[in-house]
Amino acid sequence: MERLDDTHIRVMAGVTMSRAAVFAANLGLSGLEFAHGIPGTVGGGVYMNAGAYGGEICQICQCVEVLTQEGEYKCYNAEEMNFSYRHSRLEGSGEIVISATFDLQPKSQEEIRGQMQELMNKRKASQPLEFPSAGSAFKRPVGGYAAALIDGAGLKGFRIGDAAVSEKHAGFVINMGNATSKDVKEVLTQVVKKVKDSSGIELHPEIRIW
Repeated sequence: MERLDDTHIRVMAGVTMSRAAVFAANLGLSGLEFAHGIPGTVGGGVYMNAGAYGGEICQICQCVEVLTQEGEYKCYNAEEMNFSYRHSRLEGSGEIVISATFDLQPKSQEEIRGQMQELMNKRKASQPLEFPSAGSAFKRPVGGYAAALIDGAGLKGFRIGDAAVSEKHAGFVINMGNATSKDVKEVLTQVVKKVKDSSGIELHPEIRIW
């Protein structure tokens, strides 16, 4: 991670979102507060335009450095990234994120840390942070919320092996102990099927699986 000037930082793809947010906060730069509790790395966050609590990567991303499958270096500005809800041009392109440069705003460290703590308190109150998970499991469908649809289908607590729909927040699939990737994928598959059967709405996983 490095500071480029008064308002810009460059962060390598493998840095976690939380570390990037803390780095910015220590510099008195605001804009990454929403990312403090998002699991995953900056590369993944850029790839899917990660967001939470009204903030998204697209709001602060100035440019993204990538390596193509042919080994060619490219740098895309925010417009070229074609950001939309949980989407960027990188989906399907095969390009590998090297780094992202964020355009932030000066603010007192006290204010920034206060906002980060406020968002973390909200997360702790509403999300199952006491269990491992990959964060929110499904994209928000048009005109509704995934968690409400999953709850409405009676799926809170639905479990396969040690992978389960959280009782605290139905939008999370948590690891109750020794869940395998197969367990998690099967829970996601069954939730999509059962929600479609009960509401007619098809959910789409927010978690990227290769």
